Amino acid sequence: MKKHELNESFRWEDHRGPFRLIDSDQARQFDEQGFLVFENVFDAGVIDALTRELDPIERELEDVVREHLGGKMFIVRAGEITFTPHAVTRSPRARGLTQCQFFRDLVHDLLGNDVRLYWDQTVYKKPGTVDDFPWHQDNGYNFVEPQQYLTCWVALTDADEENGCPVVLPGFHRDGTWDHEKTDLGFDCGVDESGSETIAAPVKAGSVVVFSSLTPHKTGPNLTTDRPRKAYVVQFAPDGASTISQEGGDIVRTLCNAPERQYPVLVGGAAPPDDGAAESGESPG
Repeated sequence: MKKHELNESFRWEDHRGPFRLIDSDQARQFDEQGFLVFENVFDAGVIDALTRELDPIERELEDVVREHLGGKMFIVRAGEITFTPHAVTRSPRARGLTQCQFFRDLVHDLLGNDVRLYWDQTVYKKPGTVDDFPWHQDNGYNFVEPQQYLTCWVALTDADEENGCPVVLPGFHRDGTWDHEKTDLGFDCGVDESGSETIAAPVKAGSVVVFSSLTPHKTGPNLTTDRPRKAYVVQFAPDGASTISQEGGDIVRTLCNAPERQYPVLVGGAAPPDDGAAESGESPG
């Protein structure tokens, strides 16, 4: 593993509080291992209603990929694994979930007082999918500055080692973004599992795996015959974050503030006025 070419002066910032949601032990675990697990955050009613809105959106994308793109579009493979972005632009319940109090308190504790939604997507791994999704850091896909943002993996179905729960590599997040190779299955940061201590994070539906954008992680195959593994992934970044790319030798910065999908979730430590979350009906169970 070697550092990303844009990762020149990264320094991990430990979390000191004051905290609204996590405690000092959880803050220490996050700083040392790069992830946390929150069990049973959302009740079955919230998850079922959300999934009913997300399923048709995911199915529409898969149909397009199957019928018009030969069954594959980069990391999307019809009948195996799909990544459907920007659900918040089409699902009121998805938008409401990203604005609920659990996430407001979580991002306050791990990111600060001014935070936006950066990205959201469904990730469905279908039964019989034999390939891992490779070891990667989320910041290896699009380089974001500051590098230290947050990924929240919301389990819509039970996820275990048989159907592809998250697996993390603790400790390596503290060095910033690693170089990634683009493969047919996805970006790969080159983890050597034979010499690494990895941690699986099996969770029940309604639970949330939270990890840094810099924590190397993967998901295993779905070896079941009848259990799709469904997750809704939401990512949050400090207000003012930008994606950075190199174009013709020039550094290009793009502010992450697309109003329809990168809206504020915390402003000055409080909910933004008139964000509509109260009307969504979404709340932790």
